[in-house]
Amino acid sequence: MRPTAFFAAAIALLLPTFSFGETTPEQGLAFIDAYLKAYKTGDKKAQMALLSTKGADPMVLEFYTMMMTKEAGSEVSSIEMNELTQDEVREAVKVQEGPDGGKIKLPLKPTKKLVIQTVTSEGNSKSTSTSKIYVAEIDGKLLIPVPVPVK
Repeated sequence: MRPTAFFAAAIALLLPTFSFGETTPEQGLAFIDAYLKAYKTGDKKAQMALLSTKGADPMVLEFYTMMMTKEAGSEVSSIEMNELTQDEVREAVKVQEGPDGGKIKLPLKPTKKLVIQTVTSEGNSKSTSTSKIYVAEIDGKLLIPVPVPVK
């Protein structure tokens, strides 16, 4: 698989989705707070604690880790939880091609997406970036599911 195709597929899976399922809005806010704190402090251990990594494809896990830390030094200008469209739900549950040519999929069906907008300043210029991350409830806890190999 070409690297460009892999990254496009990985970003599609990363369209961070957030799932409240039977969780409370307070749990959702606590997740956002934990995400922001880990992001702002660059706490890799706290960032990794937000990922569901059980059975994750190692190459995809490495990519997710890179994506979570790539904007280090950027300012989060907004962060919000949004509902998924039907198209996003269909896309989220699709089997994708993995980085090694194998097939991968999210281990859980996400129901919401975390949308994060960051601003990076360099000299007199500013650039913005928007990330969308799928989130799901796993064992009563909100986490970002990392794709697993399809068996």
